Amino acid sequence: MRPTTILTDLDGVLRLWPKDYCALENAHDLPAGSIGKTAFSPDLLEQVITGRITDSAWRNEVKNRLRAAHPSCRVEEAVLAWSEPVGEVHQEVLDLIIRCRKHCRIGLATNATDRLSDDLQHMGLAQHLDFVVNSSELGVAKPSPKFFARALALAGASTEELLFIDDTLANVRAAEQLGIRSHHFVGAAELSELMQSVGVGTNAA
Repeated sequence: MRPTTILTDLDGVLRLWPKDYCALENAHDLPAGSIGKTAFSPDLLEQVITGRITDSAWRNEVKNRLRAAHPSCRVEEAVLAWSEPVGEVHQEVLDLIIRCRKHCRIGLATNATDRLSDDLQHMGLAQHLDFVVNSSELGVAKPSPKFFARALALAGASTEELLFIDDTLANVRAAEQLGIRSHHFVGAAELSELMQSVGVGTNAA
């Protein structure tokens, strides 16, 4: 069955980030890896992607923790510099999404903060999406079944009509357990082949 809706992850699929922040950390006298280790510590990350704290509060807490651990470093400037970018669009994937939208609806399913809407506008992605499922608005994150239940409701589609794309294998497996056809994203070439095989990857209307 050709999917009526594609549900795609954002980070690692449609949006790309630097592999590390070593250059930024070095420029502000911070140890390599300290920003990522602090910002994405499980306890703190879980709070911000489920909406228990705001994006602003999250970044402020990152700053506080870094300052406590590295009091002699230029922490405030480092966190400001880290916070400014919104990532880069994965253009090959976006091109695929644009083609697929001729055949089906496109939804975003992401574990994100309350900054997501602004980021999507800044990157020019909002115009290519029919709906967005943001974990910080739902209060629950992937791979929770509750997240996918809400995504299905917003999509107005059955599990058989949906195609889910994510670069995190645990999320893919969780969706598959619910009967959702899923694809573990590893690159644009493989995704293009999948889109062709399910009949949504052509330019023809």
